[in-house]
Amino acid sequence: MPDYAIIIPAYNEEAYLADTLEATRSAMAGQLLSGELIVVDNNSSDTTAEVAKKNGADRIVFEPHNQIARARNAGADAVPEIEYLIFVDADTLISGELLSLALENLQSGVIAAGGARVVMDQPVSPIVDLITRVWNQTSARLNFAAGSFFYTRRDAYEAGGTFDETVYAGEEIWLAKRIKRWARKKKMRFVVIADPPVITSGRKSEWFSTGQFIWQLFFIFFLPWTVRNRRFCQLWYRRPGVKNPDS
Repeated sequence: MPDYAIIIPAYNEEAYLADTLEATRSAMAGQLLSGELIVVDNNSSDTTAEVAKKNGADRIVFEPHNQIARARNAGADAVPEIEYLIFVDADTLISGELLSLALENLQSGVIAAGGARVVMDQPVSPIVDLITRVWNQTSARLNFAAGSFFYTRRDAYEAGGTFDETVYAGEEIWLAKRIKRWARKKKMRFVVIADPPVITSGRKSEWFSTGQFIWQLFFIFFLPWTVRNRRFCQLWYRRPGVKNPDS
């Protein structure tokens, strides 16, 4: 039985998924623990599932409801016997060193979960650069993990109530908060790895204007209840040239 599972939720990710799987397979190859690589096809209309099959996924899980929290939870539900869970976004590259540190943390008995610092794979607009820098500072100070890389023990994940399926964005923040409360009672910690970072796609800088980013941030910070409706979370669900899913 594998010791850990890497779960990659993927919605219309045919353009990026092959590179993500290649990097993930390379990272897994150098580990002492055995792992399983799972792609969750979140009701894609492109060739995401075929790309996953051709590029090293051990298992492909289908989640019909287009929601990142459900996709992540579906991947975890597919391997209930695996103790360590690592969630990686489909446009994100991880290194063997980062994976090793995450697994060492999970094996330590004193770290319940965590994340990693985020860097972009390309030059981005000033607003995206600002968001990334502010996020990394906030993540380091408050111990929050971006969804692009979230590692956790299963008992912490389950005690935290899994990813919140009532929201369409920010589910990793709520889960981190709940896990940290549980971890404190167990004298455990939530640790964000500073180095090496995860490398994630800066494509949204090309897809969306500065005004669209500011508008999205306005909703998140001043009308947080809007994350319960997918139509207010289009930065995470909209794909150029693809019809948006029904809300």
